[in-house]
Amino acid sequence: MRKKRGIQILEKVRITDIGAEGNAVARVDDLVVFVPRLIPGDVADIRVLRKRKKYIEGRAITFHEYSKDRIKPVCSHFGICGGCKWQHLPYNLQLFYKEKQVRDNLTRIGKTPIPEIYPIIGSDEEYRYRNKLEYTFSSRQWLTSEQVKSDKEVSNENVLGFHIPGVFDKILGITECHLQPEPTNIIRNEVHQFSKGKGLSYLDIREHSGFLRNLIVRNNLAGDVMVIVVFNYEDESSRNDLLNFIGSKHPEIRSLMYVINSKKNDSLGDQEVILLEEMIILWKRWMD
Repeated sequence: MRKKRGIQILEKVRITDIGAEGNAVARVDDLVVFVPRLIPGDVADIRVLRKRKKYIEGRAITFHEYSKDRIKPVCSHFGICGGCKWQHLPYNLQLFYKEKQVRDNLTRIGKTPIPEIYPIIGSDEEYRYRNKLEYTFSSRQWLTSEQVKSDKEVSNENVLGFHIPGVFDKILGITECHLQPEPTNIIRNEVHQFSKGKGLSYLDIREHSGFLRNLIVRNNLAGDVMVIVVFNYEDESSRNDLLNFIGSKHPEIRSLMYVINSKKNDSLGDQEVILLEEMIILWKRWMD
């Protein structure tokens, strides 16, 4: 271990395993080292972020060798968004390490003798297998490292996307997501562009101000889509503008709903979910 300007750095650490929540695992001087977004076979310098009696949490700052198993992630947001942690690892190895975690938890940690563990049955769909995604409108944009290092001035503009892991008030603007089938990406991007064009305000999580709060998209195997828009307060004119825009653009939407949720948490179990009359929406499409 060396220090640079007060920062502890572990040099040329070889990753040997994958542990809980997709964190890579190594051992240095009898300490377990947990590092996100690495895979077995990677060799890297690790900046120490947190040191405990038996383990270290760190972040890779320099690669010396890449694992032969490493593949290129399909998503441009991988490594920033917390929705996927395994896209840099082939699917068969994802299943291998997840099965290994189950076995280790039961036998090594739980001290439970297991004569046999059946292998994980993989999904036919490696991507676009989810039937629900929830996006958050936010006036507090998460800036990527490329944006921070850029000479260009980046404004803190409104974004629609996912929470950054461990940061409650920052949202990463999403342009593509491979978790759910289309038209979820199309709907999200169109709603974002329409809302920006209309000057609709996005939620400021710290101040609890702003009109638009959440966008929820569900789908089923038949291709039917449910969309729920969550508003922070009532503004009938702006609400109708947005909902009519969504309903008129997508004939596959079978349920279009909205919620007025002025609470400081996002739970909707105690809120009234209002269904727009489906036949009115269909009638408008036929008339058009």
